[in-house]
Amino acid sequence: MTEPECERGIDLSHREIVDDWNAVRDSEVRFASVTITENTNWSDLTAERHMARAQEAGIHTGARHYARPGAVHDQAEHFVRTASKLGAFAPGSLAPALEVAAPNVDDKFIKAWIKAMRHAAQVERVLIYAEYDFWLHRLHPEKWADSEVMLWLVRHNGIPGRPGWFHARLGLQQYGNDESVPGVRGSMAQNAVVYPFTLNDLLL
Repeated sequence: MTEPECERGIDLSHREIVDDWNAVRDSEVRFASVTITENTNWSDLTAERHMARAQEAGIHTGARHYARPGAVHDQAEHFVRTASKLGAFAPGSLAPALEVAAPNVDDKFIKAWIKAMRHAAQVERVLIYAEYDFWLHRLHPEKWADSEVMLWLVRHNGIPGRPGWFHARLGLQQYGNDESVPGVRGSMAQNAVVYPFTLNDLLL
C-alpha cells in the first residue's frame, strides 16, 4: 500500500508579494499561513489583503504569531484580537500557528501561549512552528502537545512530506523556499502535510 500524495501549502509574511491568488490555487496549493502579529503590539498591515484574497480563492487560510520572550498572555490576546478581525478562526481555516524562532522562547512560553490563545479564541487546534534544530535540542513537546496540538517542522530537504524526523504529532513540514509558485513574486516558503495526517487534521 502506497502513501497518498501529500497536500501542499505556503506560508508568508509582509515580505512576500502574491500577484495572483487564483494562480496559486491552480498550482494545487491547498492552504496558506500568514504571519499577522509579533510580540504584543506589531501587526502586519498587508495581512488583511493576503488573508482575504487567499480565502476568496478557496485556499484554507490561517494566521500565525511570531513569538518574543515575555508578556505571553498579552501576545496571545494581541494575536487573537487581530486574527478575529481577519476571520482566521472561521470553520475550515488553517489552525492558528505560533512561530518559535526568537531566543528564550521556550516550552514554558509555548504552554502558556496555547492556553491563553485557546481561552481568548475559543478554538483548540493549534500549530507550533520551529526549525529542525529546535525540535532536536530545544523544545520538548511532551510538556505541552496534547491531541489538538500539531508540530510544524522547518527542514528544507526538498522532499515534501518526508522530513527525516518523526514525532507522533508532526503534521506539517516546510520543505523548501524557492521561486516555483505561480502567482508569487520571488521566493515562497513551501509546505506539505506529513503522513498519516491529512489537511483536515490541520483545519478548524
